[in-house]
Amino acid sequence: MKKTSLLLAFFIGFACTGAFADDAQERIADNRQIVKQLFTALKGKLEQALDDGGPANAIPACKAEVPKIGKAFKEKYPGWRIARTTLKTRNPANAPDSWEKEVLESFEARKNAGEDPKKIEYSAFVEKDGSKVFRYMKAIPTAEVCTLCHGPKIMPDVAAKLDELYPEDQARGFNIGDIRGAFTITQPVK
Repeated sequence: MKKTSLLLAFFIGFACTGAFADDAQERIADNRQIVKQLFTALKGKLEQALDDGGPANAIPACKAEVPKIGKAFKEKYPGWRIARTTLKTRNPANAPDSWEKEVLESFEARKNAGEDPKKIEYSAFVEKDGSKVFRYMKAIPTAEVCTLCHGPKIMPDVAAKLDELYPEDQARGFNIGDIRGAFTITQPVK
């Protein structure tokens, strides 16, 4: 009888682990799609702002438009937290929490070990504020266009506008291929 109970518990645990893994894979796929949609929306606004007036004029547009994009995603996915974070913030409100900071640091280590930043991601089921949540992060590699406002050599008019709008800016000095930050998603688990 005891052996049967242990075997039954093992198989139930194994089946739950399989279901748990399937749930995680489904969530990862969903989060990848959300990141792709968010990236496309942000990139579109950035390109439009650059076309309309160059990097210095794009900064105020980005400051005004990015929160609107974020609000649209919050409305589309109620109860979720969908954001971007980095170890070197431009806006201190986007500073990583302790879990995000650890993940960002691991992203840097993975990149330094030779992993392609375009493929770096991490996810886990964790407890946050007393509730179980699914957390997902996807690295944002620095592209050439990013260096206009985040690179090691920023034009004086761009630097002046950044200083004006983001007095606590630390998000400079990135080279192409560096990890600029990450998309971060916290999804409730029911």
